[in-house]
Amino acid sequence: MDRLLTVLSLDRISFHELSMRRRVLLSQMPLFVTTVVLVAGIWAVHEPLRDDLRVQLALALTVTLTALCVLVPWDRLPYGAFLTIPVLDFVPITLLREGTLSTVTGVGIMAAFPVIWLTGSGRLPRASAPLGFLLTLAMVWVPLLVPPRPLSAQLLTAPLLIPVMLLGIGLTVQVLSNSMERQNAELEAKDAELRRLLGVTARRERLLNTVLDTVDVGVLAIDEHGHDILMNRRQHRIHDLSLPEGMRDGAEADLRIYADAGGTPLPVDRRPALRAIRGESFSDALVWAGEPPLQRVLSVSARVLRDEDGGTEGSVLSFNDVTELVAALQAKDDFLAGVSHELRTPLTSIRGYTELLAMDEQLPGHVRSGLEVIERNADQLLVLVEDLLRTAGPVLELQPVRADLVQVVQQSVAASGLRAAEAGVDLRVDAPSRLVLPCDPVRLGQVLDNLLSNAIKYSPHGGPVTVRVAPAGTTVQVQVADRGMGMRAEDAEHVFGRFFRSSNARMSAIPGLGLGLAVVREIVERHGGTVRCDSAPGEGTVFTLVLPADGPAGAGDVDGAEPAGSPAVLEPDRAVVGQHQDRAAGDRPVLGQEKVPAAPQREQP
Repeated sequence: MDRLLTVLSLDRISFHELSMRRRVLLSQMPLFVTTVVLVAGIWAVHEPLRDDLRVQLALALTVTLTALCVLVPWDRLPYGAFLTIPVLDFVPITLLREGTLSTVTGVGIMAAFPVIWLTGSGRLPRASAPLGFLLTLAMVWVPLLVPPRPLSAQLLTAPLLIPVMLLGIGLTVQVLSNSMERQNAELEAKDAELRRLLGVTARRERLLNTVLDTVDVGVLAIDEHGHDILMNRRQHRIHDLSLPEGMRDGAEADLRIYADAGGTPLPVDRRPALRAIRGESFSDALVWAGEPPLQRVLSVSARVLRDEDGGTEGSVLSFNDVTELVAALQAKDDFLAGVSHELRTPLTSIRGYTELLAMDEQLPGHVRSGLEVIERNADQLLVLVEDLLRTAGPVLELQPVRADLVQVVQQSVAASGLRAAEAGVDLRVDAPSRLVLPCDPVRLGQVLDNLLSNAIKYSPHGGPVTVRVAPAGTTVQVQVADRGMGMRAEDAEHVFGRFFRSSNARMSAIPGLGLGLAVVREIVERHGGTVRCDSAPGEGTVFTLVLPADGPAGAGDVDGAEPAGSPAVLEPDRAVVGQHQDRAAGDRPVLGQEKVPAAPQREQP
């Protein structure tokens, strides 16, 4: 019915979207048109019926009811008042049927129009079909009673076919109408929920865009093919800054992105967006965007966006402007390097002259004691200056060779022997007799000097300090363990940071700058290894170094080193080195010290 009425509205608009007046008029139009056509045919073919009062009255009533459909303000009346029209339609249909009964057959079927209207309206979901049946029954029975005539069962049952047939039609339409009403109700509920969700989504999208435009970080979202999905205002400015002169837009391959401040172009396959497209997740990758003096240093991070099945559907990248931070760090390093160089010269002179003065055997005892204090403190200052120099300056490239790691350990233990004896510390080595692997023995010696110095320094009541060396599959493990004051677990997580010292170290007044372990981590990582710290207050500290058995990357290209991947040479006999082992002549000097018995200290947080 709705589709028929929609067609009658010329498909320009859905029937339910029309005004109430137009809907009533369109519902009446099938009967009106049928009546007009039927009467016109009767007048053209059946001349005797032209003057039949019933036919004329039926046409007049139909026209009047159709006019009422237009004239009555149905939208102001209670909803459902329009059903009076289909009920009244049975009157002209009855008159037309009676007027043409002997000439035209099947006129009573026109009652299907008001019946369908009643049952299809949805206003009487249970009573519309029975009401249509009763009105149709009245249409065929009332004429039998007016004027009064003798009634019989045959006379009453003869016209029942039309009411029964229209009852079936009415029930069918009623069921379909009720089903459509339920579906419409469900669709309207879903439509309302969809509109609500669209409103919530639009609000969240506005909120997201506002947040992204507020933060001072460039944000870029791309799909799995690298096409931009979202770019905030900050990222637009970064993108424009990176464009070549005269170009208004371009792909990442066209942008001026460099690997360093010197203007070394960043290879296309190492650029952030392309790495993200390949499915890489990374953090704090530094790139230089644009040209001086507007060039900016960006810290780029990327995370892969995955769907419910774990497949890649894009990535999100953040571009954090760290230009000022990088400049500040460079200024700090330059300052530390300058100050350290300036301090080193007078300290060297102080130590030299104290040594000359101490050579006089006729010095009084209290003068010699004072010189020893001066020399000891000058040594300590020189150690700190060396740490500053190593931290501020660039780390030297590794010089990997095939070296015996056990010998490197023994040399560091021997170099720390005197200071250990003075502190009451028992140095022990638990290692094979030989363990050869590609490494930089000088740099690893520096690492061990720092760790042993710290182990001694932070064992104020003496005790054992053990260095263990052992192969572990494709790696070699080195441990330096003490039973000193230890530190909290949360401090142990930050112990390798520059200038970081634990509360225990600060409260104990043990001198240090917090640089030694930063140097240790950098050297170990440049070997391709890792270092960790395990500690507990009052229980001591264990530093564990894990080095690749095949040496640092590129070790096979260095003279004197076997190709990377060759296993470490291990001899299973183990040796224990005691506390008072002296260093043999010609052994490796302790890095960063000039005639100082102790190696650079380990800095605990």
